[in-house]
Amino acid sequence: MNEKFNSGVLREARRIVVKVGSSLVTNEGRGLDEGAIGEWSRQLAALVRGDGGIRREVIMVSSGAVAEGMKRLGWTVRPREIHELQAAAAVGQMGLAQMYETKLRENGVGSAQVLLTHADLADRERYLNARSTLLTLLTLGVVPVINENDTVVNDEIKFGDNDTLGALVANLVDADALIILTDQKGLYTADPRRDPAAQFVHEARAGDLALEAMAGGAGSSIGRGGMLTKILAAKRAAGSGASTAIAWGREPDVLLRLSQGEAIGTLLVAQTGKTQARKQWMADHLQLRGAVTVDGGAAQKLRTEGKSLLPIGMTAVEGDFSRGDVIAVRDPSGAEIARGLANYASAEARLLCRKPSSEFERLLGYTAEAEMVHRDNLVLTSH
Repeated sequence: MNEKFNSGVLREARRIVVKVGSSLVTNEGRGLDEGAIGEWSRQLAALVRGDGGIRREVIMVSSGAVAEGMKRLGWTVRPREIHELQAAAAVGQMGLAQMYETKLRENGVGSAQVLLTHADLADRERYLNARSTLLTLLTLGVVPVINENDTVVNDEIKFGDNDTLGALVANLVDADALIILTDQKGLYTADPRRDPAAQFVHEARAGDLALEAMAGGAGSSIGRGGMLTKILAAKRAAGSGASTAIAWGREPDVLLRLSQGEAIGTLLVAQTGKTQARKQWMADHLQLRGAVTVDGGAAQKLRTEGKSLLPIGMTAVEGDFSRGDVIAVRDPSGAEIARGLANYASAEARLLCRKPSSEFERLLGYTAEAEMVHRDNLVLTSH
């Protein structure tokens, strides 16, 4: 029997973000590796179908657009000028998206292209919009293929590497695990090419500062990341309770075997569970922009049934807040019972009080979500 990781987080993970680097996707810059992308797509489809007994929701964060564009343009050295990078990305993104669409479709699963910038995740409303879109795609059984929107970013808003993007996406969708596929077996205590005494790290705690000291610089001339960016990405992902596996992308059935908990590569375990991490994040908001008061029935459902907050249960709205702000939820006595991310701004929320979702479009001219605060974005502060 193959060795298993001590932690069962990968076996239990239901929502997984997979990140694969440029050197793997483009076979060290020689162009999109159709065979490799086909293999990952086959495994992604198997995870979505639940061939191993558990249906998983999977997001692919794929580098490769710039490298593929360089190949199509005949460039052998990665440009430094931002407009040249943007041009290469624009050319390469066409082939990258088409390749994933073809290979996933061959395995019976649909795909969607999603391009993100740091500004999309820094802005509260765009953050929620991106989250809602991705969660909807996952519900439909579609595999979102995400890349940084290199055609429009500039130096101020670039993620800097897709390891960071993978971690941010894991936080965005409350993923259980982040799997980073790379051209290395995993993390060593030192560079094994220079230190014969270097030992392989099978499992460690995400965020351990000693891990950063072990990691080196950028790994190749094609990609932007190195082992350090992967360690830092694992630290970032752990902030929302997601553990991270770093493994060689060409290991046979690597995604399927990792999902079964097989000890491939390095596993960096998050020390805080998803619920606790989210609750702590909400609790850190000392100054709330507003609050909604709910009736007794809604308060009871929030406290005991883990339900979302629907506008029909709201009796009053206080403050001036925007979509995506953290607001308080109060019971009829005025006591705070929960906090959550508002799906509607305060002006809209006032119109929706005591109204069913069937009337949202008539009142607002559109419908965003049926909930004022979705249960995934709500934490109880008292019982």
